[in-house]
Amino acid sequence: MKHMATKPPKSAPAPRLPARDHGGSVVLERRTQKTKPPQMYQVVMLNDDYTPMEFVVVVLQEFFNKDREAATQIMLKIHLDGKGICGVYTRDVAATKVEQVLDAAHKAGHPLQCLSEPIE
Repeated sequence: MKHMATKPPKSAPAPRLPARDHGGSVVLERRTQKTKPPQMYQVVMLNDDYTPMEFVVVVLQEFFNKDREAATQIMLKIHLDGKGICGVYTRDVAATKVEQVLDAAHKAGHPLQCLSEPIE
């Protein structure tokens, strides 16, 4: 078995060192990074006089993972107060939930409206 002759790998250039003070010691500054949690958005469903209550309950169960009882309570809040919060998510997830609800309502022929708004 023959071995191929290889050249030894070239060493990487030495990293630049931080500036030295006049005493000959290296001074490094450590900065702690603090990240904020992402802005949260609430998905709000609006009441209308045409969308059946049962459809709203099904949408809450399907897209917001609510059980039958929680979905019914949210649906009643929407019906009585004119709007109700379906869930709280990051911006992209909230936008996706809104699109899913609007698409399902459109396909079923209902004028159900849903939107997302930032939580302050």
